[in-house]
Amino acid sequence: MAEYSGVKSSKLVLKGESSRESKRKHKKHKKDKDSSSKRSRVEIDQDSQKHGGWWKISKVAEITGSIAIQFGKRSYIKALDNGLFTLGAPHDEGDGPDPEEIFTAVLINEEKVAFKSGYGKYLKAEKDGMLTGRSDAVSALEQFEPVFEEAKMALLAANGCFVSVDPEDDALVAIKKKVGENEICVIRSCAVREQKSSKSVPVEEEGDLGQVEINYVKKFQKFQDKKLRVNTEDTTELRRAREEGALHEALLDRRSKMKADRYCK
Repeated sequence: MAEYSGVKSSKLVLKGESSRESKRKHKKHKKDKDSSSKRSRVEIDQDSQKHGGWWKISKVAEITGSIAIQFGKRSYIKALDNGLFTLGAPHDEGDGPDPEEIFTAVLINEEKVAFKSGYGKYLKAEKDGMLTGRSDAVSALEQFEPVFEEAKMALLAANGCFVSVDPEDDALVAIKKKVGENEICVIRSCAVREQKSSKSVPVEEEGDLGQVEINYVKKFQKFQDKKLRVNTEDTTELRRAREEGALHEALLDRRSKMKADRYCK
């Protein structure tokens, strides 16, 4: 199977503006660029980087396509050519799973999934609790229910027991009715995710209300003497406006009283 590796992309970089532009325009361009840079910062998934770009799944809907089942720090379930499964050797930090440790997940419904090994066979819970990979189709015995609780996950097999690794021979089994440390696992995916912004509010709204008002005054004020003028009235109304989702309107009213905003009356 093909190896996976992270790819870091970057925007097309063009040459700068003409050096003949005025100093004022240059400052504005730099300010807009810095502001845009702050807004476009994205989260870096440190956990994913430690596992070769394979990220931790946190809900059933994400369990689809190529996945790996992790037990322990950096060890994954490995398919054997005899239809059995074992726990693979620990990987170095930054390495993803080996081809034999990659499965294909198939969503059955909103609660259950099935797993197909690289040998084209589905995982099944046998009567003795052993998990095998010899099924050509999905029946009730090939279905598993991921159970999430407090950022942890366990896999419930069709026999009513949770999947774990036998500490004696590292075989994949489902023999425990309750979840213990040995039953905690992680399902990882290599599917491309949309990057999420690390900031949920505009740059101007970072900090307390006093700082927020100053930020917006700096953004919109237009004085000939270049001196900052901020409304000194009580900020109780601002707090209430923020809770009601009308913060911008309240800030505009306060700036209007100061006659300091080019967008105010």
